Amino acid sequence: MTRLRRSMLFVPGNNPGMMSDAHIYGSDALMFDLEDSVTLREKDAARLLVHHALKTIHYGECERVVRVNPLSTPFGKADIEAMVAAGVEVIRLPKTETAQDIWDTETEIERAERKYDIPVGQTCMIAAIEGALGVVNAYQIASASPRLVAIALGAEDYCANLKTSRSLEGSELQYARGAIVVAARAAGIDCIDTVFSDVNNEEQLIKETRMIKQLGFDGKSVINPRQIKPVHRVFMPTREEIMKAQRILAASREAETRGSGVVALDGKMIDRPVVLRAERTLELAYANRAVFEEEEA
Repeated sequence: MTRLRRSMLFVPGNNPGMMSDAHIYGSDALMFDLEDSVTLREKDAARLLVHHALKTIHYGECERVVRVNPLSTPFGKADIEAMVAAGVEVIRLPKTETAQDIWDTETEIERAERKYDIPVGQTCMIAAIEGALGVVNAYQIASASPRLVAIALGAEDYCANLKTSRSLEGSELQYARGAIVVAARAAGIDCIDTVFSDVNNEEQLIKETRMIKQLGFDGKSVINPRQIKPVHRVFMPTREEIMKAQRILAASREAETRGSGVVALDGKMIDRPVVLRAERTLELAYANRAVFEEEEA
């Protein structure tokens, strides 16, 4: 099964208490933050804390991501080296504007991999697009390196760059969201939506998550553990969708058994993209099984 990134929980890199048990809430990925949530005077201490956590805490099936500081700061290179040395799965670049940002970061990652005898290419990357230039260059960024597994939208900085502010309906993000989804799909990688910052407004969180799912996003960044289950529930296929996907895959297997390249169901031809969507539907159903089991209890 491909890696699911329905939810990516932000974990401040200067909060050892949150780091110790962040994986118990069930998010698909944990994103330890060394950038915006950490003050300048705490940068070095936070780097050591996250390095130690990655080396000593077993986070189960959660994907381990670290948002490092930009290479343009005094902290970026040290962040990358320490996280690669700790065995992080994914480095997340903030404020990515061009493919060169990807290449420069990749150079530092490879240097650290060689230094610590880690297989070159093992460390993946996610690029956060947080400004107008990054949106314009979204496909060049998304296709810049085989290490890239996803691109993500960072809405707060993006809105500041556009000289506007976020609204509940999200009209100011419409173009950026569309551009990021199209770029990710063209490059064959995932796309992750921005955070919804009002942790007490679950109704609007669900509404926004439904909208970004319809746009084609694979998941959403979250800032509070309470947001994880509502997001996962939105990405849960309906019973009807699950049953249809099972029938499509059964028809596909039957066609394979017959040695036929033609798949048909209920008198209609089924092409490869439909089969792939059915596979994805069942992956999501399997990943969300705990939600279903709890609702049926």
